Amino acid sequence: MSDRIEDEREFGSVPDSFQRLWTPHRMVYIDGHAKPQTTESDDCPFCIAPERSDDEGLIVHRAVTSFVLMNLFPYNSGHLLICPYRHVSDYTDLTEDERNEIASLTSIAMRVTREVAHPHGFNLGMNQGDVAGAGIAAHLHQHVVPRWKGDANFLPIIGQTKAVPQLLSDARDRLAAAWPSEG
Repeated sequence: MSDRIEDEREFGSVPDSFQRLWTPHRMVYIDGHAKPQTTESDDCPFCIAPERSDDEGLIVHRAVTSFVLMNLFPYNSGHLLICPYRHVSDYTDLTEDERNEIASLTSIAMRVTREVAHPHGFNLGMNQGDVAGAGIAAHLHQHVVPRWKGDANFLPIIGQTKAVPQLLSDARDRLAAAWPSEG
């Protein structure tokens, strides 16, 4: 038995039984790139996205008061966000029309995702405020996350890494093509 303390800087060059999934692109999220520095709409990605083309803004569908877009940092393939166009942070500040449309778009998003990707279930949710886990607390957004049996494994729990097998642009194209014209 050695009294030597291992130096973590040596671990990268030592072969072991683990396969490494290096995801340096996740540092963008961890470092807060593109996360608004203020609560103003000038630097809000959810206010900027509708000003772009659907492809560039990753927008799946535009409705009257709200829109549907891909999550830039998805929990799973096909992770959608539903946002009001208006820069509002609290659910209780939505107009009745905004609340109704967000609810309707959530339902349509689930139907379209079932048709396109065949998930076994969904997580739906809104995180209200920083303390509740909202990544962008200044602009309300509804998460629609498709789930499959076995889609969660040791990677997110142990390695804080999520393998997402589909490119955002490919998922956006498939979902947008399947979105009903009356929705």
